[in-house]
Amino acid sequence: MTNPETTGTEAHGTAASGAEAGPASPSRLDIAAGEWQRVSLKYIPVDMIGTLIFGAIATAIAFVPFWVGWAEGWLLGLGVAAIFVITLALTPRRVRAIGYQLRDDDLLFRRGIMFQRFVAVPYGRMQLVDISRGPVARAFGLAELKFVTAAASSGVLIPGLPLAEAEQLRDHLVAVAETRRAGL
Repeated sequence: MTNPETTGTEAHGTAASGAEAGPASPSRLDIAAGEWQRVSLKYIPVDMIGTLIFGAIATAIAFVPFWVGWAEGWLLGLGVAAIFVITLALTPRRVRAIGYQLRDDDLLFRRGIMFQRFVAVPYGRMQLVDISRGPVARAFGLAELKFVTAAASSGVLIPGLPLAEAEQLRDHLVAVAETRRAGL
């Protein structure tokens, strides 16, 4: 059960595997141990392709000073390229850190390795559950599920779900949200 003071808010912490790292307090999101659903591993190449395209464009732009005559400009391009190579190397681990948990009163979403983000979205506060698919994700049979609530900062996006799972989750969340409307 979630604490009403923290429902719909973000919690940053270092709790590994979803287990709470200390006693619960009113300012802390209660992250009970439970089964986390992870995104599909097919999302790894989807994310890598997007990062590769953006990285290639950003690296080419970073080399412009070198091409126009600044002799040390190649260092800028090399630095930007190195950042994207490191990002590509960390992508599999970053994707495996994305997950969600369906709890009694809310959906709990997590992501992040060093900087973890946990967001609890109460079922009764969900206003819209949307499925979207980009061209690369569509080629891999994946979709992303987006939840919209009244709060501007509480938008949650779960990427890398197989289409059938995304549709099933959307239908489940809409049905549960209809039964738990919180004064909307």
